[in-house]
Amino acid sequence: MVAVIGNVLTGVEVAALREAAATLAFQDGRATAGRYAKDVKQNEQARGGAALEAILEKVRTALDGHELFRSIARPRHFTRMLLSRYGPGMEYGAHVDDAIMAGARTDMSFTLYLSEEDSYDGGGLIIQDAVEERRFRLAPGDLVLYPTSALHRVEPVTEGTRLAVVGWVQSWVRDPAQREVLHDLDVAAAAVFAQAGKSAHFDRLHKAKTNLYRMWAEG
Repeated sequence: MVAVIGNVLTGVEVAALREAAATLAFQDGRATAGRYAKDVKQNEQARGGAALEAILEKVRTALDGHELFRSIARPRHFTRMLLSRYGPGMEYGAHVDDAIMAGARTDMSFTLYLSEEDSYDGGGLIIQDAVEERRFRLAPGDLVLYPTSALHRVEPVTEGTRLAVVGWVQSWVRDPAQREVLHDLDVAAAAVFAQAGKSAHFDRLHKAKTNLYRMWAEG
């Protein structure tokens, strides 16, 4: 399941993170690339330290409190987060993200955009599946969430700077089909509750969703 989630961060929050990012030192992004991705990765990422961790913690807090993100990803924990930067001529060729990061399985990946759309050209995130390629280039504060198993790439940036937080999630629910079922039930339960309140139908639907989550959750 691929999902676009809008307004994860407010405009004020995005501006503050961009200002903080401007003070950071960046290094060659190949430092965290896998064996085969190193040959196709041309970008930069912020060096570790307290200032970077403060930026990433703001993003974690926003995602932990975002109902739609939680419903789709069922996050158990964030396996890794990076602040990435692409300047003119930089790109990331087709690759699949590592299955294990920091000793944990990766289930879902995300890109949270920080740059204004008109501040750079190119840099679209291309996610491939068996049928088509989908291109994502979102407003600052918006996020695209997608299976870590998907083949994807970042188009070359031709002008300006593309700044984004990228991250990986280990979900409580390993199976993507099961995660989608639980999300559908979340949506249905919310609609029933909005229409009729805590009715017998809502209780039965909520019971089914909760017990499926209990059945499928790992850990």
